[in-house]
Amino acid sequence: MSPTPQGTRRIGQWIYLKPEYIEEYKVIHATVWPEVLEQIRDSNVRDYSIFLQMNPRPTLFASFKYVGNSFDEDMARMVANPKVQEWWRMTDKMQESPVEGAVGSASGPGWWGQTEEVFYLD
Repeated sequence: MSPTPQGTRRIGQWIYLKPEYIEEYKVIHATVWPEVLEQIRDSNVRDYSIFLQMNPRPTLFASFKYVGNSFDEDMARMVANPKVQEWWRMTDKMQESPVEGAVGSASGPGWWGQTEEVFYLD
């Protein structure tokens, strides 16, 4: 997680998407629950995108900016939100974590694989 010149943290993550859930995943992300969107914003996450690449294996890549002052506290608030937990129960079954020992979005270690930013141009 590299800071940009303004102090914002840019974060990239990735995870496998099970092939049988590709279309359902797209559908639910076209209409994300308002409570989940509100919590994401309240957790100081901005400019959030999820991308899908199909080959050689369906893989999701997420990119977002963290604009808060306490990442761990903001993520703990997200984890504690019952509606977010419900959303994650729905989406976790569609995914396969690349993180050894990961059991779901709400528990450690992290469910999505973390990336290192090696280049940034504003």
